[in-house]
Amino acid sequence: MSSHSSPTDSQPKALGTRWKNFLITLVAISLSVAIFLGLRTDLTSTSLPELAQTATPIDVALENGKPTLMEFYANWCTSCQAMAEDMAQLRQQYGDRVNFVMLNVDNSKWLPEVLEYRVDGIPHFVFLSQQGSAIAQTIGEIPHSVMAANLDALIAENPLPHATATGKTSAFETSIQPAKEQQINPRSHSSQSAL
Repeated sequence: MSSHSSPTDSQPKALGTRWKNFLITLVAISLSVAIFLGLRTDLTSTSLPELAQTATPIDVALENGKPTLMEFYANWCTSCQAMAEDMAQLRQQYGDRVNFVMLNVDNSKWLPEVLEYRVDGIPHFVFLSQQGSAIAQTIGEIPHSVMAANLDALIAENPLPHATATGKTSAFETSIQPAKEQQINPRSHSSQSAL
């Protein structure tokens, strides 16, 4: 007797192999699509440089008669990055009624503003009236709903309901400080101030 298999014995093995290959191919395609969509989502998220590039210039904001939300940030700031998507949504929702100004604390050009508003943690938000005067400040990651409530009040010229809100911050120290600031610096990185 020979040990050759009959054609009918190899058909179930071939069919099983085909099904296994089909399932492997299906899983590979599914994973590829999931990875592609995951990467696509990351690529479409809002970045701080994109927000800054489309922000209202500070000189325009101080002259156009609209209230202003000024954000001090840095590209390396994880708290700033975490808020970028919310800030983009808020700008889309309120941008016709509120100026959104972004000042990068790593740019020495903004040192006078950093010192004027006592920025020692970022993100640091300053709410300016229609006349350009500071009325409140908040520091750190602020929830979307809290920021929206503050913007609604800012537009209506009412007291900000969450002016003392403080969230997670990234520590920041200016590398260039006037002599007075170098000698005495009572500020704390987690402090919150309201004007």
